[in-house]
Amino acid sequence: MKNTETVNYKIIAENRRARYDYAIEEDIECGILLEGSEVKSLRTGQTQLGESYASVENGELWLVNCYIPPYLQARTFHHEERRRRKLLVSKRELAKLWSATQRDGMTLVPLVIYFNHKGRAKIKIGVAKGKRLADKRATEAKRDWQRQKSRLLKEHS
Repeated sequence: MKNTETVNYKIIAENRRARYDYAIEEDIECGILLEGSEVKSLRTGQTQLGESYASVENGELWLVNCYIPPYLQARTFHHEERRRRKLLVSKRELAKLWSATQRDGMTLVPLVIYFNHKGRAKIKIGVAKGKRLADKRATEAKRDWQRQKSRLLKEHS
């Protein structure tokens, strides 16, 4: 599965809560099937990924409940704000995602929407497993310790 590490893209929306609530096993870059006014609206930067998820249905990958606000300057073709949007992946990746969700009990969580270096809208989907409360506390304690450690090193150097 593809893991993009390029720094040449513009982030539109990021789901920061996903890394707190889920243990991300791997991430996949997908294309999004969008209408014209949705692309214009993405460029304004008001998109929200907080309550959205991805699902494999009838051999296709769908992004559900992603909020893309209406583009007010569009005159004729307005889009629905929370409509289901088709995600574009290869058949091999789709089969892996289906097996991860159906057999392994994983969840498909959108992590970030961005424009790549060619100007195309892409989304990173994380294959994740939900964290329990104790796991969340351990993650928070680890993050706090890293902050304290960096402060101490900064003070003493």
